[in-house]
Amino acid sequence: MENLDWKNLGFGYTDTNFNVRCYYKDGKWGELETSDSNQISLHMAATCLHYGQEAFEGLKAYRGKDGKIRVFRIEENALRMQASAQGILMQEFPIEKFKQAVFKAIKLNEEFVPPYGSGASLYVRPLLIGSGPQIGVKPAEEYMFVVFVMPVGPYFKAGFKPTDYVIYREYDRAAPHGTGNIKVGGNYAASLNAGIRAHKEGYSAVLYLDAQEKKYIDECGPANFFGIKGNSYVTPQSKSILPSITNKSLRQLAKDFGLTIEERRIPVEELAEFSEAGACGTAAVVSPIRSIFDADKEITYMYGDEPGEISQKLYNKLIDIQYGCVDDPHNWVTVVE
Repeated sequence: MENLDWKNLGFGYTDTNFNVRCYYKDGKWGELETSDSNQISLHMAATCLHYGQEAFEGLKAYRGKDGKIRVFRIEENALRMQASAQGILMQEFPIEKFKQAVFKAIKLNEEFVPPYGSGASLYVRPLLIGSGPQIGVKPAEEYMFVVFVMPVGPYFKAGFKPTDYVIYREYDRAAPHGTGNIKVGGNYAASLNAGIRAHKEGYSAVLYLDAQEKKYIDECGPANFFGIKGNSYVTPQSKSILPSITNKSLRQLAKDFGLTIEERRIPVEELAEFSEAGACGTAAVVSPIRSIFDADKEITYMYGDEPGEISQKLYNKLIDIQYGCVDDPHNWVTVVE
């Protein structure tokens, strides 16, 4: 698209040409449909509006040096959306149909896939909502699945540069045994107040502690947390953390590089023992952390003004696989034919 400044794209919504839709009615999913409208029609008693029957995914398509378009770990997104559907009693969207819908949406909007070398990618947003009306608290009998896409730049404006994070104990992202481990909108709504406050106070995101004891690291707002300690890649283990596909991939790459992987509870005081820290997720990819300020205890944990050596190495390897610049030993990438 000649009117798009590919190298200076932010992470925001942009209209593209088409989206792909599918409807669940009378006990079955229908065929994929193409729409050129950015609007959807909903019954005012739809369960997504009243009882939070809503789940979404985020994945990216990348244009390689060879001109081919690649999608990263699409099956993991399909499986995670099914897990979200199970968590709030929605009809699961079939994995193969999910993949077909994503590929179709990308191909229909191919001109919006940013060129190689621009640092931008095509963000893909699958959405599953309860569209059938209920006024009692129970699952809908009808559902709507939509995939839309848009070109995006980095999630954090700084890109791959260390930024500052903050801990506030008066906010919870998700409850233990709640919906924190599935990708539903309510988790993000719960983070808005803390996130806006953090931005006003000069931080890029909030590092949440566990909601039950306020002793252990949970998530970094919209991303998973990881730290480097000696020869170990350490990331929190918690039932209220979203299983990040990016984090899962980084753990494998870290293992490939000879690091020990530790998935465990991380006491907040252990932040002082990490040589590097970062946030990771589809949107952010890897966002190095410069500092973490514990607002209640007035302690600052420092990690440096430049990305750490291991964070840089992990980021470079992941990006190179996503763009098809190096071998893909774990078969993570699918070329959009």
